[in-house]
Amino acid sequence: MIDAGAGQDPYLEHRRLLFATAYRMLGSVTDAEDVLQDTWLSWSTADRDAIRHPKAYLVRTVTNLSLNRLTCARATRESYVGPWLPEPLLTSPDIASEAELADSVSTAMLVVLETLSPVERAVFLLREVFGYSHAEIAETLERPEPTVRQIAHRARSHVQARRPRFDADPDRRRQITARFLQACSGGDLNAMMELLAPDVTAWSDGGGRITAARRPLHGTDHVARWLLGFLAKPELAALTMEPAVINGELGILATLDGHTIGALSFDLADGRLQNLRFQVNPDKLSGLTPDNSLTLP
Repeated sequence: MIDAGAGQDPYLEHRRLLFATAYRMLGSVTDAEDVLQDTWLSWSTADRDAIRHPKAYLVRTVTNLSLNRLTCARATRESYVGPWLPEPLLTSPDIASEAELADSVSTAMLVVLETLSPVERAVFLLREVFGYSHAEIAETLERPEPTVRQIAHRARSHVQARRPRFDADPDRRRQITARFLQACSGGDLNAMMELLAPDVTAWSDGGGRITAARRPLHGTDHVARWLLGFLAKPELAALTMEPAVINGELGILATLDGHTIGALSFDLADGRLQNLRFQVNPDKLSGLTPDNSLTLP
């Protein structure tokens, strides 16, 4: 077994990388943590003397466990109540200043990754995000290298065709976010409509656990009226909405009586909100507490 350096266990040394891999594979904080637990169990019972490259072993284990879980999850998601959105994750503010890193973990990117097959997703992430060679990926997935190259090309073309291209200026995003919050707090329909793109779409993921729109909402008027009507509910009188770095981008965190009840991520196009993604499923909010805030590699 190779020494991890300074006596640190390789699993602990690479835990951030392992979580980042599992989270991007699954779009779920809860499932990623479960995969890490299973990885630890595999690592703790492995013959360490037979493992020459602990990092490669751990990444391979996480990737394959994630593949198995993602394949099973696809059937479950087909019967999911309403739109399915990834679990949001509070991330370090530093990520937002690194455009490529922020893009790789953004909610918009995770949504695009959902359109890939599990194997395509694994190959794309290992190659494009983590920089593994085709040969290393072939060894990890136990597939011929030419096959991996074909999958990588197909997945990259698929993502590039669907990857959103939106405003990336952080100052502009902060300004628009502040104006959006002001319109929300004031119930200002005209101001809200001015902030929304003409072809805006809003998704809300309640998972059948709480009331949420079960179909995407389209159009400035429809989305604005729905959102302000929702915020005007008496039971939400004490709702607090604040900016927060979510999945590498400035978004909005909603709390009620000290408890996180949802998160909003959005895309900007020409200074207007293009896509709004509301995550309000109570089962998918565990990554929004400060204690769980992570700096992803």
